[in-house]
Amino acid sequence: MMISTKGRYALRVMIDLAEHPSEGFIPLKAIAERQGISVKYLESIIKILTQEGYLSGLRGKGGGYKLTRSPDQYRIGDILRLTEGSLAPVSCLSKPTMECEQAADCRTLSMWKGLYDRITDYLDNIYLSDLIHPDIPGNDFVI
Repeated sequence: MMISTKGRYALRVMIDLAEHPSEGFIPLKAIAERQGISVKYLESIIKILTQEGYLSGLRGKGGGYKLTRSPDQYRIGDILRLTEGSLAPVSCLSKPTMECEQAADCRTLSMWKGLYDRITDYLDNIYLSDLIHPDIPGNDFVI
């Protein structure tokens, strides 16, 4: 499993906004400059996050984006599933409706399922708030 730039940049945007809550709506250009990411690429990521209610946006002068909830209400697993589609290490686990002809005899399916469960459990127990306070013991996650 590889997390794409879309997933990694979505986390960076969310962290950036969480670190600047007192600034209200933050212009996309400011986020792009701080994060070293092109505005054009961020537009596609912001669109996903806004459509799903993770961010709210305001157009015009004084506009920009901000979190819709407090950072401790965003699970990293949810953000990555939203932007990546799935965290499954193999395609037969990515969609429950996808039935593999080999499933009944597959000797590796339980191994992949175990890995998927560990990935999901790990990422679903890290919150955005954990990543904006890296100096607190235990918050040494690397993206």
